[in-house]
Amino acid sequence: MIEATIGRIIERVNALSLPGPGYTRPSYSPLETEAHAVIAAEAERLAMAVTHDAAANLFARLPGRDRAAPPLYVGSHLDTVPMGGAYDGVAGAMALAAAFVESGETPPVDLIVTVTRAEESVWFPVSYIGSRAALGLLTAPELEARRIDTGETLAEHMRREGGDPDAVLKGPGLAAATFVEMHIEQGPVLHKAAEPFALVTGVRGGLRYRNARVDGVWAHSGGAPREERADAVFALADLVTALDRHWAAILAKGDDLAVTFGRIDAASSEHAFAKVPGNAAFCVDIRSGHDAVLDRMDSILKEEIAAIEARRGVIFTLGAQSRSKPAALSAGLNTRIAEGAARIGRSPRHMLSGGGHDAAAFASAGWDAAMLFLCNWNGSHNPHEAMREADLALAVRTLAATFGDRQAKQ
Repeated sequence: MIEATIGRIIERVNALSLPGPGYTRPSYSPLETEAHAVIAAEAERLAMAVTHDAAANLFARLPGRDRAAPPLYVGSHLDTVPMGGAYDGVAGAMALAAAFVESGETPPVDLIVTVTRAEESVWFPVSYIGSRAALGLLTAPELEARRIDTGETLAEHMRREGGDPDAVLKGPGLAAATFVEMHIEQGPVLHKAAEPFALVTGVRGGLRYRNARVDGVWAHSGGAPREERADAVFALADLVTALDRHWAAILAKGDDLAVTFGRIDAASSEHAFAKVPGNAAFCVDIRSGHDAVLDRMDSILKEEIAAIEARRGVIFTLGAQSRSKPAALSAGLNTRIAEGAARIGRSPRHMLSGGGHDAAAFASAGWDAAMLFLCNWNGSHNPHEAMREADLALAVRTLAATFGDRQAKQ
């Protein structure tokens, strides 16, 4: 039943997408809502009780032996980045519930399959929207954030998809419990090592300027001498190469860091072959497992900008900053899951997550939170993302061996 559940859910969810390439289910869109309905139907097949909170997150509960104990929440999200991959989702969580039902074993505590809304912050400039809403941590200003494609607010989209933004703000959030997320690795480590899954020790925080720009002076490409130019593209290139040098230096000191210029736009109708470019837009995404490194890179970014402005005669505007904090996941829970893995003959490595995930929001709120990474190749957040369903099934069996008495003995 584990493999059948995984395959069926992945197929049904991925049938819900805007036109390709890849898969696009925007946060708080009808497509995301339809994907949630897929999970609700799967849960009801297993006689699980399905509910939704004020943010339209979905919870499917399988009763445990100790109904008074804090539950075990297992899940992830179903929205995607534009033209993303096929393997973000909750198939593993539903397969774990199916494994308990098929075996006839009652889990020790209530098992709650959790499907969060709006994890992908590319749509709204807010991190972990659904999980933070469930935790009672979303703020009124964040509900006024506008979706990049529609221009409508998070509150408007949430209300349209069945949520109640006013109730989200009133709370209370979920009481602290245990949360486990299964997700593909967003890098090549497990694929290169030929390992099916790993345990995640922590999640990097991120510091982002999503709508930055540099303004120079338009000029004729042949007539303007070098010393008279205020070339926006050369200025942006200076910034990119400067941050790359600092990134290498910080890594050489043993600190954790990733720097990405994810969008560079110097191709408006105003730009042309025979023009010195007068503006360029960009975004910069800085990530680290340490807040101090994020602060240091933010200072370096601004120092480099000041030097480039003085040298090139341009003006940078960074715009609003968005930020998520690094989160350490539960060492004790990882030890427990590693013991479950040993029962089925596995010894997964421990590793840091470069991408942000809902598990970080639960950990930051004081929950006992853990993640399992699944082997992935061809990168992530793109149409060529890949995963073996057998690897996800192995991770599910690891969790079944961890949290189920009967299955632990098999």
